[in-house]
Amino acid sequence: MLDDTAKPLVQVRDLQMHFPIYSGLLRRQTGAVKAVDGVTFDVIEGETLGLVGESGCGKSTCGRAILRLYDITGGTISINGTEIGAMSQGDLRPLRPAMQMVFQDPQASLNPRMTVEAIIREPLDEHTKLSTDEKEAKVGELMDAVGLNRRFAKRYPHAFSGGQRQRIGIARALALNPKFIVCDEPIAALDVSIQAQVVNLLEDLQEKFGLTYLFISHDLSMVRHIATRVAVMYLGKVVELAPREALYADPLHPYTKALLSAVPEPDPSLAQTRERIILQGDVPSPANPPTGCNFCTRCPAVMDVCSKIEPTYQEVQPGRFVACHHYETTGTADATAGQA
Repeated sequence: MLDDTAKPLVQVRDLQMHFPIYSGLLRRQTGAVKAVDGVTFDVIEGETLGLVGESGCGKSTCGRAILRLYDITGGTISINGTEIGAMSQGDLRPLRPAMQMVFQDPQASLNPRMTVEAIIREPLDEHTKLSTDEKEAKVGELMDAVGLNRRFAKRYPHAFSGGQRQRIGIARALALNPKFIVCDEPIAALDVSIQAQVVNLLEDLQEKFGLTYLFISHDLSMVRHIATRVAVMYLGKVVELAPREALYADPLHPYTKALLSAVPEPDPSLAQTRERIILQGDVPSPANPPTGCNFCTRCPAVMDVCSKIEPTYQEVQPGRFVACHHYETTGTADATAGQA
């Protein structure tokens, strides 16, 4: 459990990431894809915050925007007390060592023309003044830390399995001793047998180096294993954020309930008694989201107000945040009764 006095390492407030849509002969902007549209949360130092949601909800864009791989549309991002949302890329350069990323596809994120040694050494070349021998020693230490044999340092990425490639990516992310790492679906492209190894490695490294993770995934069972708290995204917005056990035991938002009901239950007797919530329709386009609540077009507990007014993202129980009209005025107990 996290200490109540623990301070936020990352603070995100009303983060917006809109991609312009151009059309016509003059290529004028006629709209925008609202990939991330007003996201607010903290990541406490030393924790793993899980960010979940279905494909296309804006999880990966949110992670990249927090690290300022994109120039954000609006909002603020503070890492270790420094506001980076409005900084130029040049001013960000000295701060880059403190924040790193492990990408989803290890095949695509590693340069096939560089050896493993060169890939892991590249951050050291860019951001440090270490000697050649010191860099070589550091690369060896990093390979040991992620469970790669030092004898493979001169090999190229194609000679490794998917799990080994992801370990190379993790070693590269660790090279500059970061405080905060965004893990963008780091196990999605791996076999199930390898996924557990990579997740256990991330947990071991977190304990060893005192890392803080934003763990982006659509695998809810894996997030339950690794995360301290969980944020649920739908169509560019966080609809619920809660401690892991509270969220899985008693989800508040209708979308979270539907999402968790889709997790396979390995026990056949329990699987037969579980209620499966099937959402109707498709996810609306982020270029043209519905008026009011983004989830109103598919929500099984929809009310008239949902299609007119956007719900407020607020704390409804200690440490539990939700954006739903059912919890705005009536209180949690009445809202639960109203949805039954």
